[in-house]
Amino acid sequence: MLRIGCVKYVNSWPLIHGWEGNVDFDHPSALCNKLATGKLDVALVSSFEFLRNPIYRIVDDVSISSGGPVYSVVVAHHGEIGQIEEIELDPASETSANLLRCLIAELGLNSRVVRSSTSVWSTAAELKTGRGARLLIGDQAIRFRQQYANEFSFWDLGEEWQKSVGLPFVYALWLIRPEVADPKQIANGLRALRNENLDDLDHLISELVAGVADPGPQKGVTREFLSRYYREHLRFSFGKKEKEGLRIFASLCIKHSLLPKCDLALSVV
Repeated sequence: MLRIGCVKYVNSWPLIHGWEGNVDFDHPSALCNKLATGKLDVALVSSFEFLRNPIYRIVDDVSISSGGPVYSVVVAHHGEIGQIEEIELDPASETSANLLRCLIAELGLNSRVVRSSTSVWSTAAELKTGRGARLLIGDQAIRFRQQYANEFSFWDLGEEWQKSVGLPFVYALWLIRPEVADPKQIANGLRALRNENLDDLDHLISELVAGVADPGPQKGVTREFLSRYYREHLRFSFGKKEKEGLRIFASLCIKHSLLPKCDLALSVV
């Protein structure tokens, strides 16, 4: 039985809905650990996991990416972004945290990046005082933006990356462990699943909002929001532009000492 894991955010639904078999839904950082230690065979995980441990085969043509504002990877803050002294991280994602570090360095900002020991909701009270900022990702970012839309500014990292680099940013990839047999067959199945879901996206959204399909509905997520989110904010391809964006991200991570120097070779199936 193939052991497969997937991020538990709404951005993954078009890539996993309809998979026949059990799926381990978890946060990105937890899935990275399970994949790295061999507890999973295949997982949709942070792209940074491949950059720091490029032993995996990548399912070609499939990713979670953005070509502009992504909506769900943001820094919540008050005032000017250049005046922020400290930004707390969401511990769930290495990719978004390192994207933030790269953007801060490239833009010459002076913000310190620190790990957070408190929940995003308890942090909200402190953020209202203007004493800091917080990186938010995934479903937490969506819920926070909907709840506090009129109380905070939101620095969208996907939008900033596009403005700075001019290429898509790749947040997550399907990675297959090197010892797994028949990776091409697995990759073909995942590509076909993505195509099937995107070809009938309205039906997928209806099922997910109604709660008749895994991973199930999320509080406050409406049909209208999902239609806009999937069609305007996210990309689910991994083509030439996405691959070049990933290579540039890798080079910036090396430049800013987030990765050791290496030649990035994408092993795709």
